[in-house]
Amino acid sequence: MGIVNVTPDSFSDGGLWLDPDKAVAHGIELTRQGADLVDVGGESTRPGAQRVTEEEELRRVIPVITGLTAAGVVVSVDTMRAAVAEASVAAGAKVINDVSGGRADADMVKVAAGTGVPFVVMHWRGQSTEMESLARYEDVVREVVAEVEAQAEAVVAAGVKPEQLIVDPGLGFAKTREDDWALLARLDAWNRLGHPLLVAASRKRFLGTLLADERTGELRPARERDAATAAVSALAAATGAWAVRVHEVGATADAVRVEAALRAAREER
Repeated sequence: MGIVNVTPDSFSDGGLWLDPDKAVAHGIELTRQGADLVDVGGESTRPGAQRVTEEEELRRVIPVITGLTAAGVVVSVDTMRAAVAEASVAAGAKVINDVSGGRADADMVKVAAGTGVPFVVMHWRGQSTEMESLARYEDVVREVVAEVEAQAEAVVAAGVKPEQLIVDPGLGFAKTREDDWALLARLDAWNRLGHPLLVAASRKRFLGTLLADERTGELRPARERDAATAAVSALAAATGAWAVRVHEVGATADAVRVEAALRAAREER
């Protein structure tokens, strides 16, 4: 899953793809590099980000989704708003990727049920302005899996079909750096839910901390974390993840191919 952020304030690529034509061209390039689908978002969810209006989010994403769909790209929409999700599916989006998993907008589940498209239920405890204060766990793996399972059950009870659901641990959302690593170390814990797993680690802060300058402690800049992202992607693939969501597709596509070749070789023995 390649990322096209049509925002001025996303943490690693804010402002790069605000122009719809550039955003569409970038999405097409990501598919050329190996992306199976392109995730278009018009509202930053980085820690501390302020929400934009529904009108502004629609203005940002609909032309890009329309253009990518016309070019034959499979598109998902990254939104917490039901109206944006509904308009995006009407414009051609094939997946709704809601970082709140249907919690932020009471109408989102109704839209997901009505459209019938795959619906990502991510672990989420609150909006970007407050989520860092909500990173409190006794057993982060057990609690995060249980909270997503409960939300998935609630979504299904409200009319979404179980086969529509994709789950996401929500790396970086109400998580400490240690929490992110603990969740990555136990991706197998998601198998019991029986839903495809999306892993979104690309360029996130826990990687910047890992790669920090040994002398100064300065975090590795976000756009210099792609090699580490590719490593995480290969490990996630080895654990059975359905997809990885990344900014730089080429290196991750190569890493996943290496993992697949190794797996095939083991199975032949």
